[in-house]
Amino acid sequence: MSNRQKPTDPGPYYEAHVFCCTNRRPAGHPRGSCADKGSEDLRDYMKNRAKELGLKKVRINSAGCLDRCELGPSVVIYPEGVWYSAPTREDIDEILQKHLVEGGRVERLMLQPTDRLPKDRVKV
Repeated sequence: MSNRQKPTDPGPYYEAHVFCCTNRRPAGHPRGSCADKGSEDLRDYMKNRAKELGLKKVRINSAGCLDRCELGPSVVIYPEGVWYSAPTREDIDEILQKHLVEGGRVERLMLQPTDRLPKDRVKV
């Protein structure tokens, strides 16, 4: 039980909740947007693959801006609060298998709180 949970709280409805940023900013925005990087199709793919894998207690949802579009497409998985950049279907497959099926992590795709867009990619 986390320090925010109370003994009288109901149990979780899902074992994991995955939020996929589908934010869309105007064309040319300096931070870009996850939608411009294909996040809507990737979210749909993730939902279908989760069903195929039998992940019935996992919910895949769209999210508005998760405030990390420049590093995206961004995905965050709760209750762990692990953030990923998942630009391809192969990355989605790996996250589903390693994180949600096996309980591990895909370290090469994980976003750290200090990650920022490299200065050479910032559009001003």
